[in-house]
Amino acid sequence: MQAITVRDPDAGAGGLALTELPYPHAAENDVVVRVHAAGFTRGELSWPGTWTDRAGRDRTPSVPGHELSGVVDKLGYGTTGLTLGQRVFGLADWTRDGSLAEYTAVEARNLPPLPADVGHTVAAALPVSGLTAWQGLFDHGRLTAGQTVLIHGAAGGVGSVAVQLAREAGARVIATGRAADRQTALRLGADLFLDLQADRLEDAGDADVVFDVIGGTILDRSAGLVRAGGTLVTIAAPPTVRPVNGRAVFFVVEPDRARLTDLVQRLRDGRLEPAVGEVRPLAETPAAFAPGRRGRHGKTIIRVVPDSTTEAGSQ
Repeated sequence: MQAITVRDPDAGAGGLALTELPYPHAAENDVVVRVHAAGFTRGELSWPGTWTDRAGRDRTPSVPGHELSGVVDKLGYGTTGLTLGQRVFGLADWTRDGSLAEYTAVEARNLPPLPADVGHTVAAALPVSGLTAWQGLFDHGRLTAGQTVLIHGAAGGVGSVAVQLAREAGARVIATGRAADRQTALRLGADLFLDLQADRLEDAGDADVVFDVIGGTILDRSAGLVRAGGTLVTIAAPPTVRPVNGRAVFFVVEPDRARLTDLVQRLRDGRLEPAVGEVRPLAETPAAFAPGRRGRHGKTIIRVVPDSTTEAGSQ
């Protein structure tokens, strides 16, 4: 099969290459998925799990990417709950070969069924963004109706979903980003937008929850915006500056089959719109990973199966 692989931790995106790999092994309770569309996070080339397995052993050449949508191609020993040919989507394991390949092995418990009326491209944009937004706002931030939440990077993959979920939950939403993000954030439900390059972040006022996806000085300054008893939540890095009278939480998103089932139903109901940015073929993955690259708003999706060979209704 064809897959994107990386061998050298120091090479960055320049070390990504399209190569031939053996068909993956389906361990107990695994399925092998024929990947139709996949998502990735540019920062994952710096993650330890990209280079080593759970025991810390080198596992290069590694296949990056952890979001996928496709069809079950093989069942591992003892696997239940899914069937051959079934449409599925979800998260691949952080320390195993990922989704930027024609086939990948995934724990069946991490893959909910994908309804026939949801396309693979949009489904591949949902797992990391949707689960990160939900877990950040509600599991860690404990956001409730009537509270105020400040969401950084509100037009990106995670931020755009967070704005929609927070709005539906009855929170007042303050969004931040670049000037070009303003209309997107307001359309998705933000009550107020701050341009991080032109406006003073401190003008946002206090918030019950601050959800950060940027890190650095933005994360440090955000600690001062958290109300007493509130929470600073970040996925960027462990905070070095903490709220005086609040909590600070750094977390890594966890697979959650039941929550993905809920999120995809929200998508079907028109209550949730994942932000799909550029869509590129597998061979163009190295260019899509390039540092500092900015295309359309939203998450870049790698289309592994060309549109012409994908079943009806999966666009």
